[in-house]
Amino acid sequence: MDLQGRNRGRAGIVPSIFCYCACVAVVAAGAGGDEYAKHKDPKQPLNTRIDDLLRRMTLAEKIGQMSQIERVNATAEVMRKYSIGSVLSGGGSVPSPNAAAPEWVKMVNEIQRGAMSSRLGIPMLYGIDAVHGHNNVYKATIFPHNVGLGCTR
Repeated sequence: MDLQGRNRGRAGIVPSIFCYCACVAVVAAGAGGDEYAKHKDPKQPLNTRIDDLLRRMTLAEKIGQMSQIERVNATAEVMRKYSIGSVLSGGGSVPSPNAAAPEWVKMVNEIQRGAMSSRLGIPMLYGIDAVHGHNNVYKATIFPHNVGLGCTR
């Protein structure tokens, strides 16, 4: 039966079920909390994504994103708790003496895991003080600094 008291048979059931499901979905979305996150949608224009993300961020998260901390202080928990935006391996700052590439990868992945587990899941930037070549990775190939100078002058 429809609102006017007429019996529409099976043809009226499908639209009624569809409307009921749509209403339940709208109510659940409004009551559930998680609204559509435009900043996570790659199909949205860049400015729309940026505006959405900035609107969601607290002042503490904005400060955290503008902060860069030294690698020795960067744990997964610190990255998550303070929404840190960038980590730096300053001159000579290594995960361990003679750290090979797999150790660096493990360390950076652990720090990134912490950053991605923050409320907004913003990835961190990792910086390395490597003005004269990145000689902190054990057995890595280092290209001569003077070659770089010659190429840029």
